[in-house]
Amino acid sequence: MAGPLTVDVVAPDRVLWSGSAERLVAPTVEGEIGLLTGHEPVLSVLRAGTVRVRGGADGDAEFPIDGGFVSFDRDVVTVVVEPVAPLAASGEAEETAAS
Repeated sequence: MAGPLTVDVVAPDRVLWSGSAERLVAPTVEGEIGLLTGHEPVLSVLRAGTVRVRGGADGDAEFPIDGGFVSFDRDVVTVVVEPVAPLAASGEAEETAAS
């Protein structure tokens, strides 16, 4: 039986999630990709959507994103994302821009 994936989901300013998981699903510009242990190495650009981590020690996790990229090699996944801005922060930015 294959071991778990080592997964890091990071934003420019912080780590969003880090740990072991069974699989990761991410929205690439070429379509959705599912990564399991033993997958071929991948480097892909992400589009807006949701990155889903499944089978982690702390349960499943989901991250709405505006974009980013995913790197996979030797059962190590690094996902660098631009998280979707919270609605309150988005509204404040619009008000500031209008001023």
